[in-house]
Amino acid sequence: MSKAAGPISRGVDAVDDWVNQRASVKSFYRQHLSEYWAPKNFNLWYFFGSLSLLVLVNQLLTGIFLTMHYKPDAEHAFASVEYIMRDVEWGWLIRYMHSTGASLFFAVVYLHMFRALMYGSYKKPRELVWILGVAIFLILMAESFMGYVLPWGQMSYWGAQVIISLFGAVPYVGEGLVEWIRGDYFVADATLNRFFALHVVALPMVLVLLVVLHLAALHEVGSNNPDGVDIKAKKDAKGRPLDAVPFHPYYTVKDIFGAGVFLMIAAFIVFFWPEGGGKFLKPDNFVMANPLVTPDHIPPVWYFTPFYAILQAIPDKLLGVITMGVAVLILFFVPWLDRSPVRSLRYRSWVSRVALGIFVVAFVRLGMLGLSQDSSTFELRLWTFVYFAFFILMPVWTSFEKTKPVPERVTS
Repeated sequence: MSKAAGPISRGVDAVDDWVNQRASVKSFYRQHLSEYWAPKNFNLWYFFGSLSLLVLVNQLLTGIFLTMHYKPDAEHAFASVEYIMRDVEWGWLIRYMHSTGASLFFAVVYLHMFRALMYGSYKKPRELVWILGVAIFLILMAESFMGYVLPWGQMSYWGAQVIISLFGAVPYVGEGLVEWIRGDYFVADATLNRFFALHVVALPMVLVLLVVLHLAALHEVGSNNPDGVDIKAKKDAKGRPLDAVPFHPYYTVKDIFGAGVFLMIAAFIVFFWPEGGGKFLKPDNFVMANPLVTPDHIPPVWYFTPFYAILQAIPDKLLGVITMGVAVLILFFVPWLDRSPVRSLRYRSWVSRVALGIFVVAFVRLGMLGLSQDSSTFELRLWTFVYFAFFILMPVWTSFEKTKPVPERVTS
């Protein structure tokens, strides 16, 4: 056995050397895993970045299988989805993994963004990491909206009708812009075809590119931590940060555990609650699209409802569209709105904690109001005001609040 193992071992080493001379696999492994130094005080809030990547892979793989049977045609799209659900072996599972995966994607992304707000992960030198993250969020919104249209059910059709019509509020070019987006004078086969192309090809390519850039920017400046301490400031004689551990194996094992728990929760939803009580899949979307029958209520999917509620709060259509757009775009400017000298909420005053808490309540409440058919106009405007006040007043309270001394090294 030992004599046979010698040539095999030498052959493996030769192949390994050949590959590394041309692709630097070992160098990549060291730079991004075994010698990528991560703070040793990561907590459960740091699961959601890797979980976002896991759900992205799920969406890409299940999407590939769905396109094998889906027909992007107004006459056959709905029937093809029913065929997947009823006749394709395990098709129902793949479809529910994809539709539920969209909701899970937004859930982990929202929690990931909340963690960044809580620990100041957008502050210098991580501004670009945050900007790329918000860009991912924007593309994800477009990707999920176009995917929602593809089943060509009642909610798909009328949701597209409502959202596309918002562009008609643009002065002078509104009508032409709406017609250009639809590809026709009304939402029809041309709309479905172009949304399919964007959902399956164009936007996933942009999304994957942004994710790669997001991770590259993160690994360039290093990960933040709950204390907001720069771990590169204190190093040993070999130049290794004293408050860090190699990402692999310490955090790969941690993330595998987190992924296992997450997958159990996801499996429970997929098998026992795939429609999410009408939050993930609307009941009307199990009815084929009918341009002659308008549903009583056309709410968006739950992850869009906070911004839909902001749109509803403004009586003027154009001003409402602008306000809704600003509600998302203002996220890009958070690194410059926050003037606090410290990163983490742990060392800020009660003002920052209360402000972030009120902001979360406002965001959740706007989401609830966006789902309701009879939302109070006063409450819509109140929570919209609170949402924007958080960002507009951020430079004020972060400039004058009293902060606690930040430790020189991370706390356990």
